[in-house]
Amino acid sequence: MTTAHHLRLIDGMRTREFPAQRVRSDSGVSGPGYHTAFLYVDDVWEEDEAGRLERRAQCLADHEALVTLLGSRWGEPQLVSLFSAQERMLAGEEIPQPWADTVAGCEYLRLWYIEERWIALALYLEEGGSGCELSVVVTETDPP
Repeated sequence: MTTAHHLRLIDGMRTREFPAQRVRSDSGVSGPGYHTAFLYVDDVWEEDEAGRLERRAQCLADHEALVTLLGSRWGEPQLVSLFSAQERMLAGEEIPQPWADTVAGCEYLRLWYIEERWIALALYLEEGGSGCELSVVVTETDPP
């Protein structure tokens, strides 16, 4: 997908109604008070290190392009560490959706608050592997 496609998807998520129950779509998951879309998912293990590095570089480039473009629209995002939320979740605290899924797979995110909705851009890079994920969350639920 292109950056322009990602922006259209994010704009659609910001204006779309939230469903009454959790449902899957082609791009992600939605539920009461949130939409989540997976913009870039690469979990294919490949022996070719050059291929892994190329995919990782593409994921990082997509992330940086979106941070820049969304920042030009809404200002600099907050850089939010999810470490304390991860620790609280491991200790048994219930973290509300969509944050529970995001906290489980990401160390930090870029966060904006626009028109009474949080927009979060999350990047997950698997250490020592080929996994890479870039996702966006639009929600009314405050971050943990």
